[in-house]
Amino acid sequence: MAYINLLPWRDAARKERQKQYLTILTATAVLSFLLVFLVNMVYSARVEGQLQRNNFLQNEIKILDQRIAEIRTLNDTKKSLQQRMALISQLQGSRNLGTQIMDEIASAVPAGVYLTQLEKKGTSLLLIGKSESNNRLSNMLREAEESELLSEPYLEFIEAGKDSVSLLSNFKMHLTVKGYEAVQGADTPAKPANGGAK
Repeated sequence: MAYINLLPWRDAARKERQKQYLTILTATAVLSFLLVFLVNMVYSARVEGQLQRNNFLQNEIKILDQRIAEIRTLNDTKKSLQQRMALISQLQGSRNLGTQIMDEIASAVPAGVYLTQLEKKGTSLLLIGKSESNNRLSNMLREAEESELLSEPYLEFIEAGKDSVSLLSNFKMHLTVKGYEAVQGADTPAKPANGGAK
């Protein structure tokens, strides 16, 4: 007689498949959780690192802003000092300007030319005087043109003396004093006068 297995093998097989399915499902869930956790950890670490870098950069930017403000303050102080130095240099250069002008005029006025009045307004000079001849005034104009301190000589007029006995002509001349650069460069002594009464 043949042996017949009457046990519910189908139920046992179904239960075994269910166990395998639950095992696979549980393993998949655990692996998914671990994967999500690891990805979250990696991105959290990156975000944290980026935040730290941002904080570092912000602190460095604040330090640089403070240094820039200090540099601007130093630049303002430097400009102020440069302006003061330029003013002091101009004052130093023009300190002896009056003496230099008189010395230069004395060397430019030839013999036979006599000054009766000298006026200075800003950089302009007005010379009024008498001359024995027009040639002497021409020499004076040439001397003024060659001067290191004087420039733009302009003879406004020459007229004969009102007295018939007088041999002197009256004249009026304008001159310009060059800038302070020329004054500072004119440290060399002036040329001696060409003689004669001034």
